[in-house]
Amino acid sequence: MPEPLSDTPTNRKIIHVDMDCFYAAIEMRDDPLLRGAAVAVGGSPDKRGVIATCNYEARSYGVHSAMASAHAKRLCPNLIIVPPNFDKYRHDSKVIRSIFAKYTPLIEPLSLDEAFLDVTESSHYKGSATYIAQAIRHDIYQELELTASAGVAPNKFLAKVASDWKKPNGQFVIEPSAVDSFMLDLEVKKIPGVGKKTTEKLHNMGIYTCKDLQSLELLELTRKFGAFGRSLYYLSRGIDNRAVITHYPRKSLSVENTYDKDLYTLDDCQSEIPKLLTTLKQRLARSKVDAPVNKMFVKLKFSDFTATTVERTSFGVSDELFYELMDEGFHRREKSVRLLGLGVRFQNAESTHFVQLPLEYLDGAFDDEFDE
Repeated sequence: MPEPLSDTPTNRKIIHVDMDCFYAAIEMRDDPLLRGAAVAVGGSPDKRGVIATCNYEARSYGVHSAMASAHAKRLCPNLIIVPPNFDKYRHDSKVIRSIFAKYTPLIEPLSLDEAFLDVTESSHYKGSATYIAQAIRHDIYQELELTASAGVAPNKFLAKVASDWKKPNGQFVIEPSAVDSFMLDLEVKKIPGVGKKTTEKLHNMGIYTCKDLQSLELLELTRKFGAFGRSLYYLSRGIDNRAVITHYPRKSLSVENTYDKDLYTLDDCQSEIPKLLTTLKQRLARSKVDAPVNKMFVKLKFSDFTATTVERTSFGVSDELFYELMDEGFHRREKSVRLLGLGVRFQNAESTHFVQLPLEYLDGAFDDEFDE
């Protein structure tokens, strides 16, 4: 994420709206028989499918997004896995976006089911971000019979933290005057970019809360964590000066597929390239990216779930280069392969977003958590 570079907090009025288990909620709304049951949306457990999202009943069993569907069924034998219907999800997402637009033009979509809104200059409800967030959640329910949670805060980081505070169907506000006290007890794992490894490293240093983290100087954090140490320093103090960005240029575009049966040889892998390449070229043609392609890459995930990505500079898309990259990637492990992907990166792309386009969603492997 771009770093909050200033010592001085910028007090905006930011709302983070996050739909509650969006895909599963849509399926339950449209099929009353699913209500009250443990429901997930994702791929078939018989075809190496992956859970995209699940409702709270399923989560009580330990099911979560990006989990293999077969494992999810073992945790929750009564789990109902519904195949996804992206046309339906995209339709409802557009309705939600139109509701946002009634209150502000400054909308930064993060996915189909969540977005940041800057309502600093909004005149609705006399400029009250709290009331605007309530109105948005009310409008969404009236239009779609879906619930949303919202966080209201002076910046994007805190708004996102706040939206998770009273899920589902809740709202939490962090006033500017309350930021300092709020940060003291916030766990360090709530900071964007702090994953399992960084959390473990911080815990080994005796750092569990943002109050603990505030005891470390900027120089020490950058020495221990590199450039990310600067973000840790400011975010642990609730400082995030990133603006709401209404448009992210794509940085890259890819397609991938997980196979029902492993691919055992290099020839097996290379025989899949034409199908993947056709889909990639079709999506490139439909995309609105103006920047030229300057890199190509292949991704392989092996039977032991290790993965490798091979990329090389290229001026445009070269079919032959994908075969060369596949050769190099396969020989890094020389194990059977369960997933293949092809992709390109664009020159001078400003976005840090990676655009993941699974070739076969139902049986695909998902690298991102879709909705929580």
